[in-house]
Amino acid sequence: MSIFGSRKKDKNNGGSPVRSENNTTTVAEKKERFVMANEYFELKTRIHYKLLDLVDLSMIDALEEDALRNEIRRLVQGILVEAESSFPLNAEERERIILEIQDEVLGLGPIEPLMKDPTVSDVLVNTYKQIYVERRGKLELTESRFQDDVHLRKIIDKIVSAVGRRIDESCPMVDARLSDGSRVNAIIPPLAMDGPMLSIRRFAVDPLELNDLMELRTLTAEVGELLQGIVKARLNVLISGGTGTGKTTMLNVLSRFIPADERIVTIEDSAELQLKQEHVVRMETRPANIEGKGQITQRDLVRNSLRMRPDRIIVGEVRGAEVLDMLQAMNTGHDGSLTTVHANSPRDALMRLETLMAMTGINIPVDAVRRYISSALDVIIHSSRLVDGSRKVVSIQEITGMEGDTVTLQEIFSFKQTGLDDNGRVKGRFSANGIKPRFTERFKALNIPLSNDLFDPDNSYEI
Repeated sequence: MSIFGSRKKDKNNGGSPVRSENNTTTVAEKKERFVMANEYFELKTRIHYKLLDLVDLSMIDALEEDALRNEIRRLVQGILVEAESSFPLNAEERERIILEIQDEVLGLGPIEPLMKDPTVSDVLVNTYKQIYVERRGKLELTESRFQDDVHLRKIIDKIVSAVGRRIDESCPMVDARLSDGSRVNAIIPPLAMDGPMLSIRRFAVDPLELNDLMELRTLTAEVGELLQGIVKARLNVLISGGTGTGKTTMLNVLSRFIPADERIVTIEDSAELQLKQEHVVRMETRPANIEGKGQITQRDLVRNSLRMRPDRIIVGEVRGAEVLDMLQAMNTGHDGSLTTVHANSPRDALMRLETLMAMTGINIPVDAVRRYISSALDVIIHSSRLVDGSRKVVSIQEITGMEGDTVTLQEIFSFKQTGLDDNGRVKGRFSANGIKPRFTERFKALNIPLSNDLFDPDNSYEI
């Protein structure tokens, strides 16, 4: 029997094995799989160590990646010839083990194929035994795994050291960014009780555009037309939503409509925005060093951006005291600024801004905070991830001012879920609510065209 056993492969996974949900698997079969997996990892480890004895490590930095991959292939093929006396392999198995050894040396080990799969948006490693991926908003358990905790720690160390960070018992948690822009979070014992954990949010090489969102039914053409006008009219926009609802994607899409002759300053914890304009100044926060010094926060960068003559300020996400400086910028002539915030609804987004304002430590009356927010922001765009994994723009609301001590909102567009079809996909309706927003007067003053029936509630779009 082959040491790889019989594995079912998912055609959509680029050949990556996916765990079968077969509840009839016997205890004997599970034991056999466990033994075969251990034999496989033992073989791969032996080949890897043998390879390190043969490879001149100084050559790794000197050669191009393609040349290095070819050299590794040649050496591993020679090692396999010797190893096959104990472990007979067919051509497919030999090719697979060569590719995995190349990934161990040059890439990220078992997760390297997943990082190359364009359908994967998140890679979630729950100790060395489990690797989940997210595809189209749904989590899947793959059959890929690390050999042990030591193997996983080596890959984590490889990731964080490449960006000048460190992770050890004294600093057991780290946020980092891969060379392709993907966000990485790693946490190890003693904070992670069961073993090292690794979470990677993939960076889209080809970011989605407005037409892509319409094809995915995230929004309608009418909503897209309104969003273009909102950006061109230099309204201040807050994008809200939960984790993984597409806030950053929406921020990228909205940025496309900023005129090319404007100076844009972007501020992020981890650089994800992909603006296509030429006049863009990108800034990223910096964590404290090993002595606990040298930290540069988003608040520091927002303050500094005001001295850089920006036409637009884009903050990837407000999550702390920088909210005060962001709102001040919006209130002092930096119209057309964009930012995002984690929240479950537009009303919750305003409450979260209040909470973040309280984190500044400045004693500002609640009524003054709310008036400050209502005067700074013009529009809230709320995104949500639904039960089928799809993302939708579920609400666009205009901030109209204050009524007593309450910030007043009026909903312009909304998406209402009506049920599920036979395949478990969400059915619903996009529609206008029959309210003509106040900012349309600004559209007229700037000659921004809008369809006459854009806000007609009778024009709904069902999916």
